Amino acid sequence: MPVFFIEASFLKNLQWKSFWLRFTKRFIPPRLHYYSWTIYDIQYVFLLILGVFLFYIIGTPGIFLKLLIVCIFAIGLYFPVPRKFFLPFLPIASWLVLFYSCRFIPGANRPHIYVSVLPALENILYGDNLSVIIAKHTNTVKDLLAWLPYGVIHFTLPFLTSAGLWWYGPPGILPVFSKSFGYMNLAGVLTQLVFPCSPPWYEYTYGMNTPAEYTMPGHPGGLARIDKLFGTDTYTKTFSGSPMVFGAFPSLHSGCAIIQALFISHVIPKSKPFGFAYVMWIWWACMYLTHHYMVDLVGGGFYAVVAFWCAWDYLPSVNKHCRNRWDYIKEKNSVLLTTDNINDNDNLLFDSSKFNNNDEYEIEIATTISEGTDLAALTNSESSSKSNTSIDTIGQSFHEIKLHSSNL
Repeated sequence: MPVFFIEASFLKNLQWKSFWLRFTKRFIPPRLHYYSWTIYDIQYVFLLILGVFLFYIIGTPGIFLKLLIVCIFAIGLYFPVPRKFFLPFLPIASWLVLFYSCRFIPGANRPHIYVSVLPALENILYGDNLSVIIAKHTNTVKDLLAWLPYGVIHFTLPFLTSAGLWWYGPPGILPVFSKSFGYMNLAGVLTQLVFPCSPPWYEYTYGMNTPAEYTMPGHPGGLARIDKLFGTDTYTKTFSGSPMVFGAFPSLHSGCAIIQALFISHVIPKSKPFGFAYVMWIWWACMYLTHHYMVDLVGGGFYAVVAFWCAWDYLPSVNKHCRNRWDYIKEKNSVLLTTDNINDNDNLLFDSSKFNNNDEYEIEIATTISEGTDLAALTNSESSSKSNTSIDTIGQSFHEIKLHSSNL
């Protein structure tokens, strides 16, 4: 009786699992249904929890528009073709939504704002306040030179970098850059929320002895002179309504510049001097416009280096002989079947009746052997990768082979 009970329970559980598998297959994509989960997939759990939190706290737009955005991402992640775009874009989307939603986090629930920490670190590490020294003497030419990288190039370069990596880099590098760029900025905004610090313009506007409050509006700093020069109020309005007023550390202007320079230099090594020059240019602009201390810039660089280091193992190899994406595709296609010697089928079946069983043939494998091939019979040679074996022992499939009779 106990045995019968155990068998009945086992069959019941088996039937339930079979029903559950059939039910889930209808709604879960096959690739996801049979996916082998690893510890690295915790990132998607984190993004899901963050997304639910942001969906809850965001007050504007309303519930219907928020649901529409969620549905767009759900559909994009469900189908295979749009998933190739939406999946790498998730970290960037999370960063942008988090930055926007900072305005909806009540100041009473946020940490204390540190006003004197960064200037103190600046003096301890560098002996003086470098931002004050650089921003002391201003003129129109310097204003324009600082405005270009900080107010223009910074916002357009990520798109240009993505296009350049797609065209000149190996296939697969753009999703890696997208995730690295998104997670770096996401980590930066989270740090700014946990460790809010005032930028240099606060010292000029309110002084070091005035406690900072979340109700204080942002300030364009040196970019106010650009508005005055062009007769507009673009930067004044933008920074006054910024959702992250006290986000001096780390500097994401610095982080974005460095991580883009690292990826571009990885694909085009000759561009390293230009990348270094751009980083120095935007560092100077950040301090000249009184938006960041030197400590902030170094901190942003640290976040960029860590993000690039984490992405290193996932970067596809770069071929210095390939000039653009089509060269990589041609290189990949070059390992396909040779149509002159092989039929349209991917597998070549050996017919031993066409050969003398007493002869031995040398088989040279020109490309990768199909998965599951037993190489034990092909590795008996003492000095090379070529192997002599009886033709009757060959029962595998190769993409491209060369047969040479050993009795010639």
